[in-house]
Amino acid sequence: MSIKELLNGKLLSCAAMLAVVMSLNACHHESEEEMYDDLYNADGRDTNMPAPGSAGEFALIAGDRVYYGFDLYNITPEYKDIISNEAQFLNTYDHKELTIFGHCDKRGTQEYNLALGMRRANSHKNALVAHGVDPTRIKTISYGKERPLVEGDSERAYAQNRVTIVNLD
Repeated sequence: MSIKELLNGKLLSCAAMLAVVMSLNACHHESEEEMYDDLYNADGRDTNMPAPGSAGEFALIAGDRVYYGFDLYNITPEYKDIISNEAQFLNTYDHKELTIFGHCDKRGTQEYNLALGMRRANSHKNALVAHGVDPTRIKTISYGKERPLVEGDSERAYAQNRVTIVNLD
């Protein structure tokens, strides 16, 4: 038997085995949604899924960040779904408290960026409150430019530092 014949036989065997495994998996779960539900309903210890109500689940399901343009603090339409998802999660887990951290890029003075970071954090808070989240559950903190998430002097680094981050307490 030549090497070429051996390899062709091995590839055919691997392809057949893969088809069998995929069909068995399809039989076990009626849909991807059912498969996800099986994982999601676990307590988080036996799967890669975060525990229900955790900060990990919040980040996965809702998203925990909103980004801003240069010198801006209003939430743009592209982040309306994130705000809505965050509010829905927070209204489901209505005992959770949270802190919103406002960040800025390193351009501008320390004082100006602290104020801008606070305007961003308060804008994020106000958007959540408008979706029914109790404002007494939300703290806001500005780091201004003092805690950059990404180091560097590029526009890309600056853009990643113009952000609010929600942290479940």
